[in-house]
Amino acid sequence: MIEVKQLTKAYGDKRVIDDVSVRIAKGQITSFIGPNGAGKSTLLSMISRLTAKDAGEVRIDGKEVGQWASTELAQKISILKQSNHINVRLTVRDLVSFGRFPYSQGRLTAEDWSHVDQAIAYMELQELQHQYLDQLSGGQNQRAFITMVIAQGTEYVLLDEPLNNLDMRHSVQIMKVLRRLVEELGKTVVIVIHDINFASCYSDYIVALKGGRVVKEGPVEQIIDTDVLREVYDMEIPVQTIDGNRVCIYFK
Repeated sequence: MIEVKQLTKAYGDKRVIDDVSVRIAKGQITSFIGPNGAGKSTLLSMISRLTAKDAGEVRIDGKEVGQWASTELAQKISILKQSNHINVRLTVRDLVSFGRFPYSQGRLTAEDWSHVDQAIAYMELQELQHQYLDQLSGGQNQRAFITMVIAQGTEYVLLDEPLNNLDMRHSVQIMKVLRRLVEELGKTVVIVIHDINFASCYSDYIVALKGGRVVKEGPVEQIIDTDVLREVYDMEIPVQTIDGNRVCIYFK
């Protein structure tokens, strides 16, 4: 379990995370939703220790995140940020192999390469694995970076807007893969996501943020609700049930 207690982060006079407490249960997809500037990405970054907190604490399986050795933490929790730029010319397979660094320190074993192959197959990137990243589309690049995170083999997988640059088909593919990671491999997935319909259809639990604070959290049926969404997004969002999923009609 990930436990966030009274977490605070400020830049100058602006608190981007303001006394946030939340518990993320194991073995499910938890989505952070909310408008731009809500603090979603900052919260995710602090959970992974990429961004220092000003106050509060983050505990991963009962241990404060600052007490984890870097290598141990990298074997426990992985994160993919929004912007990923690598200046070295790499193939997809080379990039995915970086996910094994916490275990191999750059000297990959047969077991490491097996994890790489499994991740590439999981993401259906076999045909692209020997192409260079600069030969790929933005969506193909995004899929390659997500594959690297899967190869890292951590119990906790944190993804910041993983559907960036992806078309509808590949967005659905990514979300289905995340569900498989939870249901088949027992992973715990935490995502920042803007499309509330993807959050609704694929999440187990949703945390809605606004202005650096948690507005409401709970199972999908409690959050994908017109009254809650009005408070979060300042707009009227009708919700309909289609094939058992709560779908937001926000484009009218």
